[in-house]
Amino acid sequence: MTNNHVDVLIVGAGISGISAAYHLQSKCPGKTYAILERRTAIGGTWDIFRYPGIRSDSDMFTLGYNFKPWTDPQIIADGPKIRDYVRQTAWENGIDRHIRFGRKVIRASWSSETALWTVETRVGNYDAGTEPKEGDATETYTCNFLMMCSGYYNYDKGYVPEFKDLPKYKGRFVLPQFWPKDLDYTDKRVVVVGSGATAITIVPAMTDKAAHVTMLQRSPTYVLSVPQKDLVSEAMRRMLPEMLVYRIGRTRNIALTAGMFKLSRSRPLAVRRMLLAQVRAQVGKSVDIKHFTPTYNPWDQRLCAVPNGDLFKALKAGKASVVTDHIDRFTAHGIRLKSGQELPADIVVCATGLELQLFGGAEFIVDGKPFQASQSLNYKGMMFSDLPNLSNTMGYTNASWTLKADLIAEYVCRLLKHMDKTSTKICVPRVNDTSIKRMPYLDMTSGYFQRAVDRLPRQGDKVPWRLFQNYALDMNMIRRGRVDDGAMLFSRPQVTADSRRAAIAS
Repeated sequence: MTNNHVDVLIVGAGISGISAAYHLQSKCPGKTYAILERRTAIGGTWDIFRYPGIRSDSDMFTLGYNFKPWTDPQIIADGPKIRDYVRQTAWENGIDRHIRFGRKVIRASWSSETALWTVETRVGNYDAGTEPKEGDATETYTCNFLMMCSGYYNYDKGYVPEFKDLPKYKGRFVLPQFWPKDLDYTDKRVVVVGSGATAITIVPAMTDKAAHVTMLQRSPTYVLSVPQKDLVSEAMRRMLPEMLVYRIGRTRNIALTAGMFKLSRSRPLAVRRMLLAQVRAQVGKSVDIKHFTPTYNPWDQRLCAVPNGDLFKALKAGKASVVTDHIDRFTAHGIRLKSGQELPADIVVCATGLELQLFGGAEFIVDGKPFQASQSLNYKGMMFSDLPNLSNTMGYTNASWTLKADLIAEYVCRLLKHMDKTSTKICVPRVNDTSIKRMPYLDMTSGYFQRAVDRLPRQGDKVPWRLFQNYALDMNMIRRGRVDDGAMLFSRPQVTADSRRAAIAS
């Protein structure tokens, strides 16, 4: 067993982890840090997902980092380009030298006596779907502050409903999360089950080779056609510095997204009419509009972007179709629906969602007691009550993930500086107001969230326990709000500095 100590330990080398490392070494250059990554590559989600058409559903002005401009003309970018952007950021800033690949966090234990996290890892090649096994080597790390940047879903399995008679199906049954490298869908009949961002991405991407692609959905999703390139920014690049163009595009798109969300909440019927009108304009009479008419209001679930209307073009050309129905059972050669219709399928792609998971599935212990996430309250969208010296990066549901990731990294640096200034080592959010009303962590009806709601922390109805899906409000609170706000308590460890050093060395 190997022991390693750093001031700050970051878990995850995806878009959030690289952001955390950049801000930490820029704003707190005296702090030592390491990044633990279970896989063998940088990129997180953008390296894991390899299904056809994988791309962002946020524009790259906002999905990109606030410190590194996105220079590619394609602002709704494909997965490999985003992966290269994240890797380049790590290489340019020497962050890659701090990454320990093949380290899967199994358990993290906090000691208030020493003000240290002890993080236990298994060592191996834990690519998605590969679980640690007995006999794998172990490594233990200690740190004063732990930054969890491991995403929000289970890397080892996706969500698959209990389909009746699935074993009888003789075709290929594929999960997008684990796309087979050898899958040849040339001239095959493909059914994609689902209506979320993954399904809406895969369907048009597979029409180039497949005989036909059918999107089978239980219920429709709101979709919006967006341009894949920003012609205004392209023109500005010929006259203005790259970083200025990036900041202008970023500010504009943040405002547009926030405005759209606010309008969806204040005038849902008007936004609904607008969204349905743009679908009608794209597909004409070739597609029944009922397939794009949800029963819920816009932004009760995440809006799906369709770059350059690629899905609508595939539908209009007859290369793809949409069926809204429920699955009765699988047959040897396809899917039988509740309506009695049977969909023939050589390949079924099950794009039914992810399995939400906190902390990458690791066990957390605080002073000898298991941490119960469902009993805690969110603090400023990044920490949890009664969980010391730990931040957790969870991006926005109504905007780009990276906007929140950058803000959280900035705030952790403020916390660390405050503790250095006050000679404290422990920071922990405490709920002292008994009148705070506990509410679900997210106000969304999406299936992946509803399936996990009982395992997640809660949010409160008052600041700083309220979770704002609002970049402007968060930016003001995180960059300008007081660190010692009365809810965040600071203290010193119970043991002497010599005892702490002994604990680190042990």
